[in-house]
Amino acid sequence: MKILFVCLGNICRSPAAEAVFRRIAPGVETDSAGTGGWYVGEPPYGAMQAAARARGYEMDDLRARQFGAADFARFDLILAMDDSNRADIEAQRPAGNATPVRLFTDYAPERGMDHVPDPYYTRDFDGALDLIEAAAEGLRRTL
Repeated sequence: MKILFVCLGNICRSPAAEAVFRRIAPGVETDSAGTGGWYVGEPPYGAMQAAARARGYEMDDLRARQFGAADFARFDLILAMDDSNRADIEAQRPAGNATPVRLFTDYAPERGMDHVPDPYYTRDFDGALDLIEAAAEGLRRTL
C-alpha cells in the first residue's frame, strides 16, 4: 500500500500526517506533497516540526514537493487535508485513472471536522496534530 498525504504547501499538515502515519504504520509506504510549489525543497515549517517533535514525531528528513499528475499512478490512495486541496488534486487526474482521493478527516468522523485546519494560518499546531493523529489511527484501522 502506498499513501500520499496532500495539503497546500507541504510544510505543515501533509508532512505531519506522513510523520505520524509512518510511525504508527511502518510497513506502509508514505509520502507527502503540496498542491502549490512555493516551498519545494524546503523542510517542514519550524513551528510544525517543534510541535511534532514534542510528541515524538520526526519530520526533519522531509522536504516539500509539489503534487503532480504522475502521483495518481504512483499511489494507491491520495488523502487531501481539505476540499480545496482535493479539488486541486482532482483537476490533475489523468483520464481513466481510478486512484481514490479522499479527505483525511474521513478517517476521524468522531472528531466532527470536514478538514484539517491549516496551522500555518490558525497557529494551532497542537490542534492540527490532535486531528491528524485521530485520522491516522482511523486510517491504520482500515488497512
